[in-house]
Parts: sequence; C-alpha cells; structure tokens
Amino acid sequence: MSQPDLADSEDTLPSLSRHAVHVFGERGMGPEGALRDDTLAAEVPVALVFNGVSHAVMMATPLDLEDFALGFALSEGILDSAADCRGIEVQTIDAVSAGLPEGMPGIEVRLDISTRSFERLKGRRRSLAGRTGCGVCGVESFAGLDITPQPVPPRDWIERIDLEIVLRAFAALPARQVLNAEAGAIHAAGWARVDGELTDVMEDVGRHNALDKLLGKLARAGRLEEPGFVLMSSRGSHELVRKCGRLGIAAMATISAPTAMGVRMAELSGLRFWGLCRAPRGVLYADGLSLPSNARTASATASMP
Repeated sequence: MSQPDLADSEDTLPSLSRHAVHVFGERGMGPEGALRDDTLAAEVPVALVFNGVSHAVMMATPLDLEDFALGFALSEGILDSAADCRGIEVQTIDAVSAGLPEGMPGIEVRLDISTRSFERLKGRRRSLAGRTGCGVCGVESFAGLDITPQPVPPRDWIERIDLEIVLRAFAALPARQVLNAEAGAIHAAGWARVDGELTDVMEDVGRHNALDKLLGKLARAGRLEEPGFVLMSSRGSHELVRKCGRLGIAAMATISAPTAMGVRMAELSGLRFWGLCRAPRGVLYADGLSLPSNARTASATASMP
C-alpha cells in the first residue's frame, strides 16, 4: 500500500499546557489551600479539509494529526485505501482568523484526495441535505446513520487472542501513556501482536480520535493486514467496533464495559470483542468465530453511502 506524502512540519500547537491552580482539601493542608502548577491536556478544534472543502471539525489533541486525518478518512469510508490520499498538510489558524475565542486557535488538516473519493464524499454530503430531523446524535434522519456492519474476513489466528494475551497487552499500556501520565483525561489506542506484545500507542482526548490516529499510523506503514488486535482505554462503543471492522481489524479489547450496540455490531461484523479487561478478569462478549446468517444477508444487500 502506498503512503501519502506528508508536509514537513512539526505539530503546530503543544499537546500539554501548564496552568496555575488553587488546590484545597488535601491531607495536612490548611484551609487556605495551596497554589501549584498543574498540567492540562490540550483540546483543539481540528478541521478536516478534503480538496479544499471542510468536512468535519473534531476536538482533538494536536499530536499525530497526519495519522489522525488519514485514519479518520479511512475508518469513515471517505477513502478506500491510503493510496487515495495524495498528500496531507497541517496548518495552525489563529483564533481571530478562525472566528474562535481569544487564546483558542484552531488547526486545519488539508488532505488532497483522489477524484473518485472526493466525488463520493460530495454525494454523501448532498444525500444528508434537507431531511427531517429525528434527533439522534445530531444526524438529520435515521437514514443518515452510517451503521451498516462491516464483515471482517475470518482469521485462522483469532482464538489465540485469549484472556492471557489481552491482559498482557493491557499490562504494558500505562507505561506507554506518556501524555496521560502528565495530565490525565487522555485516552489511548494501542496495537498488540497475537502474542500480546504492545507495539504502538496513540493518545488523544477523544477515544475515537486516538483510534483514528492508530489506524492511520498502521495504514501509512502498510500494516492493516498484520495479525493483532486493538486495545482501548475506554468503553467499547459501536462506532469504535465499526471503525475497526471497516479496516479489517479482527479483534478489539477495551478496559471498560461495552455498550449493547457495540456488542451487537461486533457480532454482526464477526469481530472478536473483549471488554472489562482488568486483571485478572476479562469478559469475551463476541468470539469472532462466525457471522450470524442474517449478518451475511444484510452485508450482501446493504447499500453503502
């Protein structure tokens, strides 16, 4: 898989910032409290711009934004492969120019994508125009919910992703959560091999963003077919499962509980899904060994946006 050319630029805004705070209530502390410096995670509006057209603005940690943009484009079905992205450029936009409050700059990530992908994106945007609202997650109608399950090809190694392997990967995760150790409030998405070795970790204030960063990194390196699984420092919601399924990721494990819709999405996708992975315990919610018969029928007949 070819890789898009990336702009030669450093991350344009800091991922962490220092703030003076007034702390109260600690043991041995007087009623007047104490002044200290605290480290906070950055949360910046990031506009994803495709061929000059702004498609979405996400609140994200300003780190690994090229990976984030590519992973988002792939996991949301805007691109079919990394080769559909010709280049990525990251630029900071000052608060005044962005129309944002003082001291709150934004970032534009500009992607140059293939004509085929851009025409499909424009068609999707037109299909959402003018529909009556149903009030679900900001989408204008039920038809606007892009939640068709993405069947994952069977993997002959899938049963090797057992509790021991999953917990081995999670045990290695905290030491790799560098930003979270400084500031807290930051999610991580990791990639582990089938032996449980944790090889990659990406961080962001948003769990979806962290996953997109990880998927983008794997895509750029041509590693999406590599045997292994995703682990998340979050709950297991349906959109995380679907992002993995769309890119052929066959297994995922989360430290917190899943939602019922997340489990159902995993079942319909044939994705192995572990949740509540806190040593010495874990729960296997979907085994990833077979697809329900109705899922095969649905995947064959569903029309994709």
